[in-house]
Amino acid sequence: MLTAVRDPERHTETALDRTYMLGPDYEPPDLVQASADERIRGIVRPSLDALLAAAAAAGHRLVVVSAYRSYDEQRATFDQWVSVGGYEQALRTSARAGHSEHQLGTAVDLGDGTRPPWEYEDWAAMPAGAWVVGNAERFGFVMSYPRGSEGVACYEYESWHYRWVGTDLAAKLRSMGLTLREYQAQGR
Repeated sequence: MLTAVRDPERHTETALDRTYMLGPDYEPPDLVQASADERIRGIVRPSLDALLAAAAAAGHRLVVVSAYRSYDEQRATFDQWVSVGGYEQALRTSARAGHSEHQLGTAVDLGDGTRPPWEYEDWAAMPAGAWVVGNAERFGFVMSYPRGSEGVACYEYESWHYRWVGTDLAAKLRSMGLTLREYQAQGR
């Protein structure tokens, strides 16, 4: 059963999509700086730091392009994508305010620092993106919108968008071959 859960300690159970949403007043209670311009939940910060350090040690520069977004920031983001490609296209590629995983404070958009990851044909095919695909689980992150999951995840493939769920659940999802959304739908 899918629901939008507002308890920040149950963030992995929170399904956000075109139907389920958080209210305009929801803000995680433990936001900390993820980078100079971005914030993330404090419980995510050690895993994110470890992911970025491991990528650097492997020769890949990773940057946090986007992390926590408030309801109002997500409204502006969605409106920007509407202005670029129209409302219907924006619905396929961006969440409306309240419907974004970024509002949970546990989602990050990662890039290589050279240009926005969505400007690549497939950021996961780039060296840094491929490294993240192969290693994110070790740090508790899962790709929210993998290729071919549009019918389940509600959004088009985003190879740069990762949600922190912890190492145990990330490993479980990989072993089961499920996206987080599929797992949530099973009521686990």
